[in-house]
Amino acid sequence: MYDKLALSELQSGKDGPLYIRLRSLLQQAMDAGILKHGEALPAEREIAEIAGISRVTVRRAIDHLVEDGLLVRRRGSGTFVVKQMPRLQQPLTRLTSFTEDMARRGMTGGSRWLERGLFLPTPEETMALGLVSQARVARLVRLRTANDMPIAFERTSLPDDLLPEPSQVENSLYAVLSEAGIRPVRANQRISATVLNDEESEFLGVASGAAALSVQRIAYLDTGRVMEVSRALYRSDVYDLVAELTLGG
Repeated sequence: MYDKLALSELQSGKDGPLYIRLRSLLQQAMDAGILKHGEALPAEREIAEIAGISRVTVRRAIDHLVEDGLLVRRRGSGTFVVKQMPRLQQPLTRLTSFTEDMARRGMTGGSRWLERGLFLPTPEETMALGLVSQARVARLVRLRTANDMPIAFERTSLPDDLLPEPSQVENSLYAVLSEAGIRPVRANQRISATVLNDEESEFLGVASGAAALSVQRIAYLDTGRVMEVSRALYRSDVYDLVAELTLGG
């Protein structure tokens, strides 16, 4: 990697301060795919030694890339490359699945599973889903990806009689439910701004404390029964939620 980065040649350039040259060199390596998304950057000490510059200079260059969202520091782990995603606009007027949204944009939606199965419900799940005594809850916790890039952290809960085998869900929950004749007809969504904790930030590959959009959904069947409750945290550097408004009366 060090040979590809050409760190030893950094001081031979004449364009601007050393930290600017190092910043440009690292960004060019990301653009060229030499440094890939999720890959750890060499330690600041190693970069300084090979390039023959001070650690203060290295830290300043990396600070700029972190501020630009191209790198992310993870406490105790190091500094990692973050590939930039084009911003995605999500209309708020249609009830669609994440998989459908990505397909409509010509992207491949995917899931990285963190939890999937039947569990005893929490008091909050019991109340929200209207569960009866002894009922269990189908719980799905996953990272939602677009072209393998994590863009959302999602928790979904359903009554176990609607989804008795959560392991059937490989990607699209709504596709599995549709095969069983189950389809939501309406939903209420609550959208708010939030900041990500350390765990959520690490899953999404962004800096701890980064801003996110929290989207809480309650979806209903045509009978009025609650089909699902979910909360998704969307990366605010990727997602825009868009609503079309008309002037009434």
